[in-house]
Amino acid sequence: MTPAKSAIVIGAGFGGLALAIRLQAAGVQTTLLEKRDKPGGRAYVYEDEGFTFDAGPTVITDPTAIEELFTAAGKSIKDYVELLPVAPFYRLCWEDGTKFDYANDQASLDAQIAALNPKDVAGYQRFLAYSKAVFQEGYLKLGAVPFLSFRDMVQAGPQLAKLQAWRSVYSMVAEFIEDDKLRQAFSFHSLLVGGNPFATSSIYTLIHALERQWGVWFPKGGTGALVQGMVKLFEDIGGRFELNADVASIETRAARVTGVRLKDGRQIDADCVASNADVMHTYAELLGGHPRGVQEGERLKGKRFSNSLFVIHFGLKRPQPQLQHHTVCFGPRYKALIQEIFKGAALAEDFSLYLHAPCITDPSLAPPGCSSHYVLSPVPHLGNAEIDWEVEGPRYRDRIFAYLEKHYMPGLREDLVTSRIFTPLDFQGELNAHLGSAFSLEPILRQSAWFRPHNRDAKLGNLYLVGAGTHPGAGVPGVIGSAKATAGLMLEDLHS
Repeated sequence: MTPAKSAIVIGAGFGGLALAIRLQAAGVQTTLLEKRDKPGGRAYVYEDEGFTFDAGPTVITDPTAIEELFTAAGKSIKDYVELLPVAPFYRLCWEDGTKFDYANDQASLDAQIAALNPKDVAGYQRFLAYSKAVFQEGYLKLGAVPFLSFRDMVQAGPQLAKLQAWRSVYSMVAEFIEDDKLRQAFSFHSLLVGGNPFATSSIYTLIHALERQWGVWFPKGGTGALVQGMVKLFEDIGGRFELNADVASIETRAARVTGVRLKDGRQIDADCVASNADVMHTYAELLGGHPRGVQEGERLKGKRFSNSLFVIHFGLKRPQPQLQHHTVCFGPRYKALIQEIFKGAALAEDFSLYLHAPCITDPSLAPPGCSSHYVLSPVPHLGNAEIDWEVEGPRYRDRIFAYLEKHYMPGLREDLVTSRIFTPLDFQGELNAHLGSAFSLEPILRQSAWFRPHNRDAKLGNLYLVGAGTHPGAGVPGVIGSAKATAGLMLEDLHS
């Protein structure tokens, strides 16, 4: 009897987990290695004084992609995790007191749009139609299809050209919408995947249609509960999972990968290896002893990487019923601030924030009568701004707390039970993220699809990539889509 094929997946973020599940479900004996003490990658979980804090992604927008993983493994998602609907999707707020509840209710949206600019009601309908067309082409058709040759890009070219993919998200929104606040409301989504709305391809307007298609969801127990459900699924179908397994190198022989060597000295062999680690770390460090790693690492250094994030997790001794689950707090500037976040050499004086209040949907994430939160501020990555985060981190935290207390959460500092910060230095140190980038390569057109690092390496035929740094890109649907694309290649290669 022929022994089962074997695979190693490095990194238990959403991409790595989704890939490991698909491989194991297809009969490939898969080992998933995670360097930290918990799974999740950017979706790590912190627990302090009875509060549960999701470290990373909190917006689930394509539940069908997650359900598909469980179905592929012959299981039902309902036996592992419960997804709760979030309504409205987001509350968008401005300093002048304007609020816009972005919901999946057309009548409510129309009324709110009309209150800001009656002409934009019809403009929004045209924008939604455009977004749906991009969603059809860019997500449903191409989101899980690997771009391995330039021919793949050429074949997609006519449709991408028809959709004006060379234009920015903001410029396409502005084509349909006149009001400045509404332009912000319908263009900020690219920031959720590390994209500058003024530079990112208009393809990313598809996020709007994706949310309207399937809604916005939150796992009961937090995003970490979804991670744990995926880990349990992987192990239930026979997968092998190791925590505290820090990979030192991907081992090679000539033009083939043979396995990995861990920092504890162990060597694990496999027929193929996939990396969910940061793409720069994968090539420059894990493959640093191979010419391919050196060459690709040098090439990637010349790419544009996404912004970083400054995150505060904090617990309060009172609930915050005035908030919605997701709140986007726009500052006094939009375009100028975003340019400073992506290209600036210093920390801006003002900020736009994303505020997470999960107890609005699931009170179990805090002790009774309390509330759990995180707030994130997009900031420059370490290659753009030489900020001493050891010094500036606590100062920036205090500035953000003062701002939230003034505009959104009265008495915040008096009610504070616990807090922790996560800075670009932590993205670099904890997650091996190049330059502390929170989303890997910036999703501009010339770094998308075929122009992004490929799901299968071009020179080492049994080395694969999964996650934010490869096609299609960052965000939970993106990295789960990358797992589907990469799994298809791996299974085809292993069984050929």
